[in-house]
Amino acid sequence: MMEDLLAALRASAEPTRLRILALAGRGAFTVTEFTEILGQSQPRLSRHLRLMCDAGLLERVREGPNALFGLPPSGGAGAALARTVLAHLPPDDPALAADRRQAARVLAERARVATESFRRAGAEWDEMRALGLPAEAVEAALLEGLAASLGRLLDIGTGTGRLLELLAPRVTSGLGVDASRAMLALARARLARAGLSHCGVRLADMYRLPLPDAAFDTAVVQMVLHHAEDPAAALAEAARVLRPGGLLVVVDLAPHENADCLQRLAHRWPGFPEPQMERLLAGAGLAPGAVVRVPGPLEVRLWHAERLPAAAVALAPGT
Repeated sequence: MMEDLLAALRASAEPTRLRILALAGRGAFTVTEFTEILGQSQPRLSRHLRLMCDAGLLERVREGPNALFGLPPSGGAGAALARTVLAHLPPDDPALAADRRQAARVLAERARVATESFRRAGAEWDEMRALGLPAEAVEAALLEGLAASLGRLLDIGTGTGRLLELLAPRVTSGLGVDASRAMLALARARLARAGLSHCGVRLADMYRLPLPDAAFDTAVVQMVLHHAEDPAAALAEAARVLRPGGLLVVVDLAPHENADCLQRLAHRWPGFPEPQMERLLAGAGLAPGAVVRVPGPLEVRLWHAERLPAAAVALAPGT
């Protein structure tokens, strides 16, 4: 334990590594982006990043052909030390201020490229807007139904990261996962602003989350299940990463007859009747709770469910 702490302290006690840590507090970056921001060679920065990852100060996440380096999730000694060091960095330091300006430029370019790729593909990445749904009313209903402190949050199908931004003041740490690299680029640009360093995103398949059991206190699946080939499997995986007693919120459409959703927007399911959703939640080892209805052109519903203890799941009928 003492050796781990000493290794983390040594890994942070170097000017370039402190600059890297300050940048990681604003979001995750690739080696190429660090090179562009800091004006140093890639081999030199790769060595710094490797040392910092080995010490637990940074987390390396593979995303297709690239690797992103950012702050690790809360909980480990390295993560705690990294955040302590960040809290003591002088905000008016000229080198750090220059790095922030360069980082803002890199993040803006990243978001621009991602947005243009979506426009070229003709994708409706903001589905709430595409469907004319009352996004503000849905967000208000979500906030009203959640506790003031949500602990560790997982946002499955995070998209542009709006939900992480909305819930950031209530969480100790937040992680958004999505299967789209372009979406994640937009989300990272959103989360890069001040005050959101405790939230991050990563590439992941909702059917095979690269996350340990019982790692989160709260999980949200918003406007995702109607695209799922297997909603039961997606909910079971969401339940797996929730701690016993943890809360899952599913935000999705009530049953409807809008053919455009099935054709143009490629919805797999025309909304979910409440009995069907209750069966899906129970089958995943969750106890269905309150249902909130938000009227609109298409009704949106918020289903709340609690993760049952393992013993209760084992005794439940049909499991």
